[in-house]
Amino acid sequence: MTTETQATAAASGAGATARFRENKHVNAATSKERVSALAGRIIKAINETVIEEKVSYDEYNALKAWLIQVGEDGEWPLFLDVWVEHSVEEVANANRHGSKGTIEGPYYIPNAPVQNSPATLPMRHDESGTPLLFQGQVTSVAGQPLAGALIELWHADDLGFYSQFAPGLPEWNLRGSVIADAEGKFQINTIQPAPYQIPTDGACGALIAAAGWHAWRPAHLHLKVSAPGHQLITTQLYFQGDEHVADDIASAVKPELILAPTDRTDGKGREVTYDFVLDPEN
Repeated sequence: MTTETQATAAASGAGATARFRENKHVNAATSKERVSALAGRIIKAINETVIEEKVSYDEYNALKAWLIQVGEDGEWPLFLDVWVEHSVEEVANANRHGSKGTIEGPYYIPNAPVQNSPATLPMRHDESGTPLLFQGQVTSVAGQPLAGALIELWHADDLGFYSQFAPGLPEWNLRGSVIADAEGKFQINTIQPAPYQIPTDGACGALIAAAGWHAWRPAHLHLKVSAPGHQLITTQLYFQGDEHVADDIASAVKPELILAPTDRTDGKGREVTYDFVLDPEN
C-alpha cells in the first residue's frame, strides 16, 4: 500500500474546508429580502418532504446525526460540490457564448507554479500512468487569438488522488499554470488521470452506502482559463469511453467536454487537442 492510498475522508475534508476558508472571499452582499426568500424556500421544501414522505422521528434523528457528522468530517465542501454545485454553475454560465463550464470541485489550489508553453506539469520522476499531451488554442468569441492566456490545470494521479489532499504526494504534483504563446496556443505534458471514487469513509460515503448509490467520478482534467478583458472559465474535460461519463456522481459531465485522445505517432502516450473560447468581460 502506498502512502497516498492511506488518505482519509476526514483529512481530505478538513483540507478542503481549510482551503475554502483561505481562498474564497465570501461577500454576497445579499439583501434581507433575498436571504428570506432563499432560506424560506429551502426550509419549506424540507418540511414538505417530511410531511409528504411521512418522515419518522428515528429518520429525523438519523438525519440530524448525519448532518453533525458531515461537519465533524469537514465534508461540507465535498457534499455541496458533488450534489449542488452543478446547478449553481448552470445558472452562473447560462449566458456564455464561448466554451462550456462545469464545476470547480473542492480540490482547487491557487498559485500553482507558472510555466510558459510548451510545459510539463510537476510530477514524480516515476509518475505512473499514460503520458498525455494536452494542447489547443485560446481565442475570443470573435475568433481572435488571446496571446498570453493563462491555463490553470490540475487533476488526480493514476490512482485517483490529488496532491495536497492525500499524504505522500509532492506539493504541486500534477498542478500547474501555463502561459499560452503569442497565438494563444498551448502544449502541456502530463499523464492521463484515473477515474476515482469520492471519499467514502466519511459522512458522504455513509449517505452513498445508505442510498445504494455509487461514488464514482469519471477521469477528468480540471481547468481554469483566463485572459485580460475576458471572463474566466472554470471547467473539466472528460475522456470518451470512460465507464462513468454517463452517470457521474457529481452530475458535471456535458457532451461538449468529452475528449477523444489518440495515440501519439512517436509512441509516447496519447494526445488530445481542445480549444477554449472566452467571452468578453461584462
